[in-house]
Amino acid sequence: MREGAEAFLAAQGFAAARAEPLPADASFRRYIRLHGGPRPALLMDAPPGKEDVRPFLHVAGHLAAIGLSAPEVIAADDARGFVLLEDFGTRTVAQLLDAGADPLPLYLDAAEALATLHAAPPPAGLPAWDAARMAETASATFLDWWWPETFGAPPAEAIRAEFAAAIHAMLVPFAARGFVHRDYFPANLMPLPDRAPPRRMGILDFQDAALGHPAYDLVSLVEDARRDVDPALRQAVVERYVAEAGTDVSALQAAMAAMAAQRHLRVAALWVRLARRDGKPQYLCHGPRCWALLARALAHPATAPLRRFLDAHVPAHLRANPASLQEFAA
Repeated sequence: MREGAEAFLAAQGFAAARAEPLPADASFRRYIRLHGGPRPALLMDAPPGKEDVRPFLHVAGHLAAIGLSAPEVIAADDARGFVLLEDFGTRTVAQLLDAGADPLPLYLDAAEALATLHAAPPPAGLPAWDAARMAETASATFLDWWWPETFGAPPAEAIRAEFAAAIHAMLVPFAARGFVHRDYFPANLMPLPDRAPPRRMGILDFQDAALGHPAYDLVSLVEDARRDVDPALRQAVVERYVAEAGTDVSALQAAMAAMAAQRHLRVAALWVRLARRDGKPQYLCHGPRCWALLARALAHPATAPLRRFLDAHVPAHLRANPASLQEFAA
């Protein structure tokens, strides 16, 4: 464990607990399951300078206050990046799905919790997840990593400006300032069958929450970048969300298409950055799914500005993992 972790745990009565490191994800955060302490718990280790635990603590308090299940914060040292958390268990929704669990009840519980999350006024201090910010993040993966890997050189400034304008034009009609988790998908959800809805779905990894359009989270759930979602299941989940949230279906579908186009393009290119910058080529296996989901989104009229940009500059046969990385994507 990182320096200072043992003293932090000892101060909370976990000095004798056995530490079990959990598999790492694409971030710098690490989680350690603690066995034999006063209660089941996890240690979040978020190195300062690379991660900041304060947004996590802020949002955790908000989720609890509106009646949703976020891990209880047992203790925290935000200066050193240590947080002691309630342990929800060993299997996320993603792991249960991989093991063959019936997806429908899990996804419907997730939709109900999501509707509750979106219905509550957001907490103060969240950053914007608006057209400008979404254009910036898409550019940071698509233009900074995918484009030079595919074309052999960075894009011209005129291309950058045209891309930003296309993303902005696509997203501005869907400006909203509600709570957005930003990564609401099965790997960040934990079933808690002993609790009543909407608390029956535990919510994880919410530290990147922002103010944006709620359709973004629904897209994250039903158009998962890391797993295929059956179209009938997708439809059932959207219908449950609409029933709980009282949302206009046509407006929601248009917003979902626009949010999906930005998300799938950004994430498809993110896998390239993870491969080249971070030495994690294993994520490239999700590239084909992301590009296919992008093509689906581009069929909706709401995505016309981005579709025109891609049609002008990125031939359809190049909308894939870059050829130079194909050997890693098998």
